[in-house]
Amino acid sequence: MDGKALAAALHSGNRVYGTCVTMHSNQWPGMISRTGVDFVFIDTEHTPIQCETLAMMCTMFRQHQVAPIVRIRSPDPYLATQVLDGGATGIVAPYIETADQVRALRGATKLRPIKGQRLQKVLNEEETLEPQLQQYVDTRCADNVLAINIESVPAIRNLDEILKVPGLDAVLVGPHDLSCSLGIAEEWTHPKMKAALEEIISKCRAANVGVGVHISYSKDEERWCAENGANFIVHSSDISLCQEILTADLAQLRKDLGDHKNACDGGEILI
Repeated sequence: MDGKALAAALHSGNRVYGTCVTMHSNQWPGMISRTGVDFVFIDTEHTPIQCETLAMMCTMFRQHQVAPIVRIRSPDPYLATQVLDGGATGIVAPYIETADQVRALRGATKLRPIKGQRLQKVLNEEETLEPQLQQYVDTRCADNVLAINIESVPAIRNLDEILKVPGLDAVLVGPHDLSCSLGIAEEWTHPKMKAALEEIISKCRAANVGVGVHISYSKDEERWCAENGANFIVHSSDISLCQEILTADLAQLRKDLGDHKNACDGGEILI
């Protein structure tokens, strides 16, 4: 799936499926592509992935027809431009709280290579681009996906204005930071958390903007979000899934073979 198709699906309400990727073996893109994902969410906010490695990852995933969506380290338009130039299909900007932040990111993702005063006037709707230039920009940026993280109470308060910014393709909720902002850290099923998620999802879908919640703590909660309208499905992460599956498989194998103690330290295996 390329960026244009991904953005179209997000706006239409069709579900797209992916997972968070932090490991960068050159075997990883081919393997992950065979799982049927539409995109990968490469997180550079919470990982030490450097520019050269990131560009390599993006290139390899694109070669396998998987769209690489990169969460940049901060909501900085220059970082957005850098990762797009490095091969990303789109960006996720962390901890967005204002429409002005989204407008600046729109310039970096949807109006390249316009810059400086000209760009600011276009973003402020003080002037428009010439038809030929607009067509050039639209063609050049057609595959660029713009997504943002909504992770705080101020962001929810400003969500109506945020969703009015042209070019916004998707909102991705960061549930951990949101729960902390709500004062209910990691209380995933708390009524305040449920109400916040319902509000975000319903407003995004009403604005024809894709929306998802990056959940790795509960498949039931992930399913609840999708059933309530979330269509940007970022399922768990490579490290979490490896740990989860290996733990379950080894526990089952030990149970089947009657090995109830860990041979290395003699500790009891909990099954």
